[in-house]
Amino acid sequence: MFKRSLKSALVLGLVVALMATGSVALAAGKTITMMGTWGGQELEAFQKMVAPFEKSTGIKVEFTGTRDLATVLTTRVEAGNPPDVAALPNPGMMKELAAEGRLVDLSKILDMKQAKKDYAPVWLDLGAYKDKLQAIFISADVKSLVWYNPKQFAAKGYKVPRTWDEMTALSDKIAANGGTPWAVGLESGAASGWPGTDWIEDIMLRTAGPEVYDKWVNHDIPWTDAHVKKAFEIFGKIARNEKYLYGGTAGTLSTNFGDSVNALFTNPPRAYLHRQATFIQSFIKQNNPGVAAGKDYTFFALPPIDPKWGTPVLGAADMVAVFRDTPETRAFARYLASAKAQEIWVTSLGKVSANKGVSLNAYKDPLTRQAAEILVNARVFRFDGSDLMPAAVGSGAFWKGILDYVSGQDLDSVLKNIEDAADQAYTSGAATNK
Repeated sequence: MFKRSLKSALVLGLVVALMATGSVALAAGKTITMMGTWGGQELEAFQKMVAPFEKSTGIKVEFTGTRDLATVLTTRVEAGNPPDVAALPNPGMMKELAAEGRLVDLSKILDMKQAKKDYAPVWLDLGAYKDKLQAIFISADVKSLVWYNPKQFAAKGYKVPRTWDEMTALSDKIAANGGTPWAVGLESGAASGWPGTDWIEDIMLRTAGPEVYDKWVNHDIPWTDAHVKKAFEIFGKIARNEKYLYGGTAGTLSTNFGDSVNALFTNPPRAYLHRQATFIQSFIKQNNPGVAAGKDYTFFALPPIDPKWGTPVLGAADMVAVFRDTPETRAFARYLASAKAQEIWVTSLGKVSANKGVSLNAYKDPLTRQAAEILVNARVFRFDGSDLMPAAVGSGAFWKGILDYVSGQDLDSVLKNIEDAADQAYTSGAATNK
């Protein structure tokens, strides 16, 4: 009875909120088409999120999922048949569509006073193009995390490092004790290499700072710049160190990113440390039944390198843009921007929300709550750099460069190859980030 009453109260609250926008009467009985990459667990979570909206408004949301979103969506847009709404993979694609005038200005739809209360300026800036809000973020992943097994740490007497030097000393100690410090997996099918780009981005923020990071992302400095080279070299001290890696460099190149964390849960552990985003929890739980968050696994923030830059946060996020301005899409955009909708989404997936209105009590486990606090309180946050770059660079030459570097190729050659691709991509009009 209590659960039914709580559900009824939630639906009633959504109805009241939507009526306040003046959209319910106009939108009832209509259909919204939406496209994204979500399938499986993510699609189930999406359906849970939209169910109260559909019930309270009478609007049906028809979702089409595709893993080749960039191609399918671009084809439909160019043919004049875009979906009403789309979940875009990154701000880079959003800016390309916005530059072509394809997207609806959400600042004319949302209550921007409320939006500014709910989101830190960085999130509104990331969703904007030429001062117009073109997309809203419904969830996020914190990437600057190192996962470990606290029981194994306690058994060995290992302490959580507070600086990069302490993390290096811990890695050396683990190796000296006959263990393997790191589990790293770079394999991801056609996307192989991307986990290594996150390392580079995190290191850039910790050694060069956010301003230089932004210049690098926008190609205002070349890939052969000393800051970029330094980041690769620091990464290489882990990713090219056979004593540090479970399976060595060969194993790192061939192990799937979602499987590599399993090395922390064998007895004895095959590795002790794993750098990955909050979403790795779903892989941990799926592949290691019975493990408990906070007891069998936890994380610490990737430590600072240069004290000047502290401990910045790198992340990625799910963003939604609108292609057709109708009463239905206006109602849906307002709903997706609300804390109530995002609580359903993040609770179902173990993600976190950038919306300050989402209660920390919405997160099922202490680790997700901790990650949410890190996100909303971050003094310096930057979006995944490769997601902001033109595809030929961020999901092309950069990914390949990581694989080439870890496999032993000369760093100067690797960086020159990425720079050649970047020079062509940014000068050909493919980039819209500046």
